[in-house]
Amino acid sequence: MAEECQVATTLVRELLLLQTMDPKTQTRWQREAELRRRWGSRFWAVREAITAVADQVVRASSVIENLNSRLRSYFFLRRHLGPDYLELLRFFLNHRRFPRSERVERVGKSPAELLTGNPHPHWLDLLGYQRFERN
Repeated sequence: MAEECQVATTLVRELLLLQTMDPKTQTRWQREAELRRRWGSRFWAVREAITAVADQVVRASSVIENLNSRLRSYFFLRRHLGPDYLELLRFFLNHRRFPRSERVERVGKSPAELLTGNPHPHWLDLLGYQRFERN
């Protein structure tokens, strides 16, 4: 973000720290006034960019609880199959394409594709297996 806004990384860090402070405290507003004075017009552009990114971040334990509830059914097998099973499970879950989603842009894509922005071959091909094809 610092490169994008063409400012020092210290400003981005200071503004991020500023946004985590309680808005009711006088210390926050004094610090904001100091940063505005020091960075001038660049302050507002960076502040808006940080706010936009912060608004997209999901900070809720419900997200983790949802993930844990989905994975819990797989964990009992690790006792029987060993630690390599968890690596295979991680690979499968990261490369399995979503059949449906509330967000249209996620349908038919895997978490790995969403993260990198690049399509990947079928997960069996990634593991080095040859898929069966009828002639």
